[in-house]
Amino acid sequence: MVNRYAPWRYILLLLIIVIGAVYAAPNLYGEDPALQISHRVNLIDDAELGNISSLLKNEGVDYRSVELDGNNILVRFDSEEKQLRGADQVREALFANDRRYSIALNLAPATPDWLTSLSALPMYLGLDLRGGVHFLMEVDMESAIEKSLERFSSEMRTFMREEKIRYKAVQAASDKISIRFASAETRDNGRLLLEEEFRDFEFADSNDDRGWFVNISFNPISLAEERRAAIEQNISTLKNRVNELGVAEPVIQRQGEERVVVQLPGVQDTVRAKEILGATATLEFRLVHGSFADWSAAGSSGKAPIGSRLYARSDGSPVLLKRNVIVTGDQIVGAASGLDQQSGTPDVTITMNSSGADRMARVTRDNIGKPMAVVFIEDKFEFREVDGERKRIRSTESQVINVATIQDQLSKRFHITGLDSTREARDLALLLRAGALRAPMVIVEERTVGPSLGQENIDRGFLSVIVGFIAVLLFMAFYYKVFGLVANLALALNLVLMVAILSIFQATLTLPGIAGIVLTVGMAVDANVLIFERIREELRLGNTPQASIYSGYSKAFGTIADANITTFIAAIVLFGFGTGPIQGFAVTLMIGIASSMFTAIFGTRALINLIYGSKQVSRLAI
Repeated sequence: MVNRYAPWRYILLLLIIVIGAVYAAPNLYGEDPALQISHRVNLIDDAELGNISSLLKNEGVDYRSVELDGNNILVRFDSEEKQLRGADQVREALFANDRRYSIALNLAPATPDWLTSLSALPMYLGLDLRGGVHFLMEVDMESAIEKSLERFSSEMRTFMREEKIRYKAVQAASDKISIRFASAETRDNGRLLLEEEFRDFEFADSNDDRGWFVNISFNPISLAEERRAAIEQNISTLKNRVNELGVAEPVIQRQGEERVVVQLPGVQDTVRAKEILGATATLEFRLVHGSFADWSAAGSSGKAPIGSRLYARSDGSPVLLKRNVIVTGDQIVGAASGLDQQSGTPDVTITMNSSGADRMARVTRDNIGKPMAVVFIEDKFEFREVDGERKRIRSTESQVINVATIQDQLSKRFHITGLDSTREARDLALLLRAGALRAPMVIVEERTVGPSLGQENIDRGFLSVIVGFIAVLLFMAFYYKVFGLVANLALALNLVLMVAILSIFQATLTLPGIAGIVLTVGMAVDANVLIFERIREELRLGNTPQASIYSGYSKAFGTIADANITTFIAAIVLFGFGTGPIQGFAVTLMIGIASSMFTAIFGTRALINLIYGSKQVSRLAI
């Protein structure tokens, strides 16, 4: 009896080894400290790359290389010290000519071009290995519902005017909209039409000495939908903001009903990241109400006339604006900071979506010669002691940053001025470009992992893999002789394939993921131990070496499959019900199980057949 594999099986094994080696190789090259330079309006092309290269040389910036990376320019440095020093030089030189450049500190893979051309990229390293910042952010759902009700109240006003429904007032509170009517008859007629138009609400009647009311609130289904939409839009906005920061492989995921986890590996400017992620700035465009005398009177009394609201300008002076909003920040699709050509002061160029542009065009066309204001709105949070308990208090700051007379019909693209500094203009443009948060968010937990601690985790994790790997190698070689050496080769191939698969799928490796690899190193030889012990048992029963090899592999397969399948199911459960770190462990465990099954059964059998398969042997070195 002989044990042989068909040539195509050896070709397949060799092909898998080569592919695994190629796609695992990028992880050997590490990362370079780098600057990511982008422009907020213009596309970066070869000509722009040449201009930046010339500027870097003229400024004496000590860099290693400069290259085009998509729509960004990537400047690589030899050390983080040179990176930080170069960032200041580049920022000062670029901003002297054009404030619309964006510069982010980053770590860029040092993978050779020939590997990159094959789409061979290194694994991403998680926060605990690479360093960076971790935020746990909570969505203010009360504010989200309140803003939704305020938006619907404006729609209801418009609807009632179009339907000739006579009403006294519409007021949006935190949990309902109250519409006041002059009589029960007009209330009942208005309610019938409102119920037909706004089907996502519950309606209830009430009355007091002021009039007859219809109280409108979300029904349970629509309330749940509003809460879900609020957190999903916030997650989308956070992703856009993170992209502006130039972070590779961020983790942004929902946790529970009202919280979002944000992990930014490799971020070095954590203060800047916190400012951008936590900011809730947005804009509203409103028509101005009354004259300067009306503003002064309202500022003195603190009361605004019906149909208007009292605001403060940047210098503290009062101004009255109409309640109806023309457009809001969530209708802005583009924004870029710059300098106003006439006054030389910072400005922001706004680009609206189609609905916002139509609304702006219609309102400005009908109000040429009248003043319009831009309101900057920001929600802030602080913790205070209330009745012996530490509570989070939200406050909303609204400031009129610009009042200008409408000279002509505005449409999709226009400028706003009145900003205090170029930094304020840049930040506002970034936030508007990334999108407005549906509801304010507060950072309830913040952790920063330094690059040195991340490197220490990498070193210790790598050491644990090496120690476990060498210990298994020595035991297998000593106990199973030639068969043990074959198992060791399969174990090395298993590690290469695991790293290659993680790199191909661009998975994020974390410290629990390294634990999964270490566990897999120990588990990977279990299959070989079962096979080799079965072969030894067949030899003791008096079977020939060739028959023992055949029986060992065939009879041990059922036990190996059962053990690995049950472990694989456990890993699936961990991935399905676990959070980030546990999921990282589960992913590496599943990949390790699959690759170890392949190398332990197919790989070792191919080598054993190559060594013993075509020979007449009297004994096996096992």
